[in-house]
Amino acid sequence: MISTIHNTTIVNEGRKDRITNMEIKKPYAVGQYNKFIKGTDRADQYFSFNSILRKTAKWLKKVVLYLLNCALFNAFFVYRTLNTKQ
Repeated sequence: MISTIHNTTIVNEGRKDRITNMEIKKPYAVGQYNKFIKGTDRADQYFSFNSILRKTAKWLKKVVLYLLNCALFNAFFVYRTLNTKQ
C-alpha cells in the first residue's frame, strides 16, 4: 500500500493468531484504511443490490443515473437512522 500521509510503522492489532499464538502486526496505513473504509464498502454493497443503472450508449445518462442512485441511498440511510422506533 502506498501512502503519502502515513509513515512505515508497524503496529499491533491487539489480537493473536489462533494457530501460532503470536500477536498480529500490520502497517499503520492498513489499519487506518480498514478503520475508515467501512462506509464506502457498505454503500457499494447496497448499490450492487439495488442498481438503477442500465445499458446505454450515452455516458451522461449513466452519470446522472449513478448520482440519482447515490441520492436515493443517502435519503434511505438518513431515514433509517432517524426512524429507529420501529
